[in-house]
Amino acid sequence: MNKKIIGFGLGALVLAFVGVVEAQQSPPFRIGWISAGGSSEGINAFREGMRDLGYVEGRNLIIDARWGEDSNERTEQLAAELVRSNPRVIVTQAGTAVFAVRRTGATIPIVFGFSGDPVEAGLVDSLARPGRNLTGMSFLSLELVGKRVELLKETIPSLKRIAILANPQHPGEKGERQASQAAVKALGLAFEYFEVRPGSDFDDVLAPIAKSRSEAIIVFPDAGMLRRSERIAAFAVKNRIPAMSGWAEFAERGNLMTYGPNLREGYRRLASYVDKILKGTKPSDLPVELPMKLELVINLKTAKQIGLTIPPNVLARADKVIK
Repeated sequence: MNKKIIGFGLGALVLAFVGVVEAQQSPPFRIGWISAGGSSEGINAFREGMRDLGYVEGRNLIIDARWGEDSNERTEQLAAELVRSNPRVIVTQAGTAVFAVRRTGATIPIVFGFSGDPVEAGLVDSLARPGRNLTGMSFLSLELVGKRVELLKETIPSLKRIAILANPQHPGEKGERQASQAAVKALGLAFEYFEVRPGSDFDDVLAPIAKSRSEAIIVFPDAGMLRRSERIAAFAVKNRIPAMSGWAEFAERGNLMTYGPNLREGYRRLASYVDKILKGTKPSDLPVELPMKLELVINLKTAKQIGLTIPPNVLARADKVIK
């Protein structure tokens, strides 16, 4: 047999053996995930994004996931535990989680999915140049605030007065409020603002809306308001006041309609941040992204319950219709 062929074959075997040994010796990347709530939709989308980039759990990836179950105290405790475990990157779902991790003083790269304005919240220096160890996606887009008002007016042509329901402590609320005022004024509508402060009795907030002669409700979306979405829907149906917000889950939980970012796509996009960080890019060099994929979701079941007919031109634009 030709010695060159034998030599080549042995060389290939050696290289293959070395590659296998190196693969066996290279530990998988460990990523921390923390959510202030209990929903698995965000992490499922993130996992999908990581798989698309070639990461396989159990082979080259471990995701250490922790859930606050809507308890601020538990979220703080889990954040401290997660930081002490020293993962390569921490991914956070919801503002409560990212603030809890930041309060630990962690220098680990943090990738967030955040409903508010991360600049106003002090998480980053600017969207283009975060400047710290945090970056990610902001689901706040002020352009969408006015669009929701316009959609309500299209849906209810006789609309004259809107109730705005919001958490005044949510970063970005000031901008949302100003954008809403501008949109309402441009359409010749009146509005009344109702605050939902943490720890307040929600029934005490909703009761005045029924007396305000408001014909529709716009809910500024954040994790806290989402937790109350079913109560808002029950109130809206009982008082025949259609309610609108910015995330699909509001409509899925019984409110009339939503228009805003596709959160699943947003959390899927976080995988690209983690991938770049694992390959050496600093979080401070990764600009914060704003929503790119938007969706209009309409709940026809709710429309029927409150006696509202959705105009064909609005219904035709829906990305999802709940019947």
